[in-house]
Amino acid sequence: MTSLRIALYQPDIPGNTGTILRLAACLGLGVDIIEPAGFDISDRNLKRAGMDYLSTVALTRHVNWERFEEWRATTGRRLVLASTKAAERYTDVAFLENDILLFGRESAGVPDHVHETANGHILIPMIEGQRSINLAMSVAMISGEALRQTTWA
Repeated sequence: MTSLRIALYQPDIPGNTGTILRLAACLGLGVDIIEPAGFDISDRNLKRAGMDYLSTVALTRHVNWERFEEWRATTGRRLVLASTKAAERYTDVAFLENDILLFGRESAGVPDHVHETANGHILIPMIEGQRSINLAMSVAMISGEALRQTTWA
C-alpha cells in the first residue's frame, strides 16, 4: 500500500465515486471523501460500481472541508488539485509519495478558497472546445502517473 491518497471534494455522481473506490482498492491508494456528497454515500449505485472492492479500500470520510484541512495539517501532506483552470500539465509535475490528489465536484469543481489552499495545480491537456474528462478517468490518469513516479519507479 502506498501513502499516496485521492481526495474527492463533495462528489456528485455515485457511479464515478464507486469506480474511483474500486481503482483505489486495486492500486492500494487511500481515499478521502470531503462531504457533503451529492448523494447518500451508502447509495446502491456506489456499491454497484465499487462492487466487493469497497470493503478493501482505505476510505476516510470528512464531514466538511474544514475538518479535512484540520486532518491534513496534522499529516504535513501536500495537496495537489486537478483543475481545468491549472496551467501545469500533470505529466510535468514531480509527485511525492505522500501527496493528496484532490479532485472537485463533477458539476462545479472546487470553490475559490479550496483552489487557493492547494499547494499545486495540475491539468490534463485536452483539445480546444472540450469542457472536461470524466472524473473517474481523470483520477485514473493522474493517479497512474503519480504511482509511476513514486511507487512503480
